[in-house]
Amino acid sequence: MASPNVDVVRSFIAAWERGELVSHWVRPEIEVVFADGPDLSRVTESPEILESWRAFLGTWEAEDYRELDDELVLVLAEFSGRGKRSGLEAGQIRSKGASLFHIRGGRVARLVIYWDRDRAVADLGLSPEGDAPSD
Repeated sequence: MASPNVDVVRSFIAAWERGELVSHWVRPEIEVVFADGPDLSRVTESPEILESWRAFLGTWEAEDYRELDDELVLVLAEFSGRGKRSGLEAGQIRSKGASLFHIRGGRVARLVIYWDRDRAVADLGLSPEGDAPSD
C-alpha cells in the first residue's frame, strides 16, 4: 500500500501527463530545480515552472517510487526530450534520471530533477540501489 505522499506524487504525475500544468497537487510557491543536465536552472514562479518542465521533457516515464522520509519521495525515471538552448530534438537526449519531490501539506512544494540517476543517489546518500542510506 502506497503512502499518502507517494499517492500525491503519482497524482501529480498523472495530472501533468494529462496536460494539467497547475493542479491542486502543487503548492503555489513551488520551486523546480534542474540539478544537472543540459539546462541547469532554478525556477520559482508558477505556472511557468511546470510549463518550462513540460516543454523541456518529451517523455517522462516513472519506473519506481521510493518514499525516503515523511517529506521526500524519490521517483526513478527515464527521460527523453530536447534542449531549449542546444536545439537537440526529442529522442536525442535520453537519460535514466530521478526526480525528488518535497511534499508539504499534501502538495508538491519543491521538485529537483536529475538527468543523472547516479548523481541523485549520491546527493541523497543512498546506496546504488537507492533503497537505503549508505555509510
